[in-house]
Amino acid sequence: MRLSILLTLPATLLSLIYAQEQHSYTEHLHLKPLPDNSLYAGFTFTSTTPYTAYASNHFRYFPRSLAQILQYTHTAELHLRFALGRWDEESWGSRPRRGLREGGNGVELWAWMDGAEEGWSDLVNSLSGLFCASLNFVDSGKTTRPVLSFEPEGTLEELQRKRSRTGELRLLHGMLPHEVVCTENLTPFLKLLPCKGKAGISSLLDGHKLFDANWQTMAVDVRPVCTPGGDCILEIEQTVDMVLDIERSMRPRESPIPRPLPIEDVTCDETKGYNGHDTCYPRRPKGETAWSLSSVFGRPIRGSCALGGSEKQEYDITFEVPSERTVEITSETTIPQSTTSSGSRTYRLPQNADFDLNLPHQVLGSSAQASTLEQPPLYASRQLTGHGAERGGMHTLLRNPHPYTQRIVYLESLPWFLRPYMHTLALSGAGKMEKMFYTPLLDRKRGTHLELLIEIQPLSTVELTYDFEKAILRYTEYPPDANRGFDIPAAIIRVLPSSNNSQSKQGSYLRTTSLLLPLPTPDFSMPYNVIILTSTVIALGFGSIFNLLVRRFVLVEEVPGNAIAGVVRRVRDGVARIRGMVKGGGVGRVDNGGGGVVKKGEEVVGGEVRKVDGGGRGGKKDR
Repeated sequence: MRLSILLTLPATLLSLIYAQEQHSYTEHLHLKPLPDNSLYAGFTFTSTTPYTAYASNHFRYFPRSLAQILQYTHTAELHLRFALGRWDEESWGSRPRRGLREGGNGVELWAWMDGAEEGWSDLVNSLSGLFCASLNFVDSGKTTRPVLSFEPEGTLEELQRKRSRTGELRLLHGMLPHEVVCTENLTPFLKLLPCKGKAGISSLLDGHKLFDANWQTMAVDVRPVCTPGGDCILEIEQTVDMVLDIERSMRPRESPIPRPLPIEDVTCDETKGYNGHDTCYPRRPKGETAWSLSSVFGRPIRGSCALGGSEKQEYDITFEVPSERTVEITSETTIPQSTTSSGSRTYRLPQNADFDLNLPHQVLGSSAQASTLEQPPLYASRQLTGHGAERGGMHTLLRNPHPYTQRIVYLESLPWFLRPYMHTLALSGAGKMEKMFYTPLLDRKRGTHLELLIEIQPLSTVELTYDFEKAILRYTEYPPDANRGFDIPAAIIRVLPSSNNSQSKQGSYLRTTSLLLPLPTPDFSMPYNVIILTSTVIALGFGSIFNLLVRRFVLVEEVPGNAIAGVVRRVRDGVARIRGMVKGGGVGRVDNGGGGVVKKGEEVVGGEVRKVDGGGRGGKKDR
């Protein structure tokens, strides 16, 4: 028995060591200055764990809260997006990460899972509570099943084979374009990281800076990675991409509103005339703007997220600037640095020291100032056409800027109250529609799913148009801001890989902006007026009838006497008697309060003069 234990001990130790090596955590920050005084910042956080540890609920870097949701809902691969703003392709060039980590405005979610109908509802409700978002509103009316638009990033077939599962994984997709992304979503996003945003490059993520950006997106991607004949690991990649305005980001938080400088501090453009001595046209500064990480993000990087252990850990920063650009490093320790031929510089973060990059003002040569932005694979724009509250149209413009043919997949998920006329669908220009997948809507149950496979010729433009009808909602289905309109989700465009663009099997993605659709809206002030008038009439009628039924009407003589009233009356009579005596000059002359005199044998009772009988006190006195 002891011999068998000793023989199995080395194998157990080796398996533990191998499992420890499969736990890894890396951080990466990519910085790239853009035209118009903008800065692109891309944060990447990657954690891996062995699938055996995931199945046995053993987690080191992988977030337990998210893993338990995936296990309960039988989700094999998950992709979640929070996006805000618009990527300006004309000024900033191609999208970062080929658009793979980008989503439409609001919240977007798609996943491959077993038992799609039952687990999808549990998944969206659980993620809604985890990320403080309104994902629980992704119901059957906002859920579609794309066919060509998405490909799994993980090795799902290999995973199913190793798990001995024969069921087919189903893809479900949902969007919430009206969701407002804010700090409530950033905080749970940071809590999924090992250092919780307290150290490493995640310490730069501040809500005031992130949500003041011109464009930003947060992504959570979970995928299995299996090697043929080997083990599987589960990988989670959390990314944050943003484009900051350098000048606006460097404004102090205490005084965010820009104020004009004194005229003595303004460099005037003498080539333009001006009238007053205290006004002038400011001259545009030459060269590159001076900035630093601490001035743009509000703080330096607080060291690396050193977690200890023998696992793989990497923390670095890639700064993509021309080789002539001066970059100063501020840190208490020596920072390892490497430079590529293109000018990109890579820095490794220190463990227990702050790290800051400082770029002084510098005038670069014409060669360094030349634009090196990569051209996007496709340009796309989408607009609503028509007028009136009954019908409208959709117009999409697709332009291929490259000298080779491209095949794209165009996906639209339309709400049920937008009813497209498919017989009006038309594709004009140098393009050809190869396939179409269409699922019609069901009122209040299912939206429209439209998926097109289009081929676009080189250096050409394609227009996609169709007409639609606007549905009339019930008055209880209108939101509080009904006159604002209803958000239509962005269209998703996937540029398929080919021999000319040398991309992965996913290709590249881009999304149009979301649209605002005005629907026939009733006058909600009329129900308010009816409610007010009806309530007033009911109150007056009910009050009058209630008083008639409850209140008793009696004569004054029938009212029973009151002890307090009797005391008051006697006091008043006594005062009147005293006043009469004073005015009459002695006994026998009492003023009755009305100007008369009370004679002998009379008395004042209740303000009236009455005679006294002989048996009274007056008769006794006379005798």
